Amino acid sequence: MIDVNKMESAISSDLGLGLTALKGQSISINKCWHFYTSGESVDVLFRNDEDFRNGMNRIYPVADCYDILILSFVLMDTHIHFILYGDFEPCNRFIHEYLRRTSLYLSSKYQERKALSNIQISHQVIDDRYLKTAICYVIKNPINAGLTYNVLDYPWSSGALYFREPGLWTSPMWMHYLGEGNLSRNKMKKQFRTHSQLDVTIPMVEGMIFPGAYTAVELVEKIFRTHKAFNFFMCISKDMDIEAREGVVSHLTIPISELREHRMQLSMELFGQTKFRELNVAQRLKLARVLKNKYNSSTKQIARACGLIYEEVKELL
Repeated sequence: MIDVNKMESAISSDLGLGLTALKGQSISINKCWHFYTSGESVDVLFRNDEDFRNGMNRIYPVADCYDILILSFVLMDTHIHFILYGDFEPCNRFIHEYLRRTSLYLSSKYQERKALSNIQISHQVIDDRYLKTAICYVIKNPINAGLTYNVLDYPWSSGALYFREPGLWTSPMWMHYLGEGNLSRNKMKKQFRTHSQLDVTIPMVEGMIFPGAYTAVELVEKIFRTHKAFNFFMCISKDMDIEAREGVVSHLTIPISELREHRMQLSMELFGQTKFRELNVAQRLKLARVLKNKYNSSTKQIARACGLIYEEVKELL
């Protein structure tokens, strides 16, 4: 990972942190990216807490191999988002390597060979006007998906790290360090599935590498400057997964995990098939329409659950 202390001047200059913001004036940012995967291209990435915990522990050893900084991230059951700082090539290699190792994990645990071979990876170039909104949008994904969390409580993201008082969640009393408990370096490498030399001073929380160890928290706080600005952008960043419903914005979307259960049941009733990946497009569209009629959920969420591309089917649903 990039040494922020050594590169502080260059990073601050690129992000325009020392400049006075002027209305209507934009700042050119050269090395900031939003990488994400499509929730429609796979059925599930993380099935349970163990999968999520392994997914979190996978981030540090992969990020440590590349000259990048992680500004914010979230792991969702069907997709992931990362806001990264660095040259495009190492950022791109990071996301591909992370997913490669995730695929190996799924293959080992669930005997799903090449489970992520069709996963769609996208990226956006981030300018200064989008940077703050993008950081907030990423960590608001659990809310957008209808999960019963606020951003401070969702455990599989960086959302709980920013503008927090040291000694509370960001440094809990039960935190210990990787080197404690007589854990040898070989066992550490095996546990976290890496050949890298892990730092024994990495803090751990309940068997999980503390996300603050690999997230550029202080840099993000400098980007927002104050907690008031951070809270402001948290409020105004668009809630992309809640759709207008007869002129009224619906806040009653159900969690996608629950929607997936309904999908399996309806797929069996309609087509005698629980593996929806084996349904053709016409069958998936019919399934999506039935789900849309029966459950108050966003069109984007319905499309994602049925493996359809939202832009192609939104008018049909």
